[in-house]
Amino acid sequence: MTIKPGDKLPDVTFRLVTQDMPEAKTTADIFGGKKVVLFAVPGAFTPTCHRNHLPGYLEHYDAFKAKGIDTVAVTAVNDAFVMQAWAKATGGLGKIEFLADGSGDFAKATGMELDRVAAGLGVRSQRYAMLVEDGVVKVLNLDDGGKLDISGAETLLAAI
Repeated sequence: MTIKPGDKLPDVTFRLVTQDMPEAKTTADIFGGKKVVLFAVPGAFTPTCHRNHLPGYLEHYDAFKAKGIDTVAVTAVNDAFVMQAWAKATGGLGKIEFLADGSGDFAKATGMELDRVAAGLGVRSQRYAMLVEDGVVKVLNLDDGGKLDISGAETLLAAI
């Protein structure tokens, strides 16, 4: 079942990208007592994710913070070392929290997994953005396809 507004996020463990080594953080650690913008991409360094989706959240980072957002985070079904390289390559390290969902546990637990096996990409995450307050989904913008008109930074910013 796909997560929806009003639902509490499932308890899973991510690998949070840091400057040096990834560290394990639970959903409660990341979202508990905070207002968090979380966006998900099918994969780090993939064309739409790298050139269009992530840059919008970097560009509007200060605007999210001005609206009282404690954390802006991105998740993808990639290992922590790929996410760390992506964070460094995009200039997002130290601003956006890069949450590695290497085995897709979060994607599956939220019902947001995307089967891209036929394309040789395995199981990934759907593209979406959400506002989460103290672990509860308040806004969920789920894209249907490769467009960013629903899950892009500007759309979520306008909803906050």
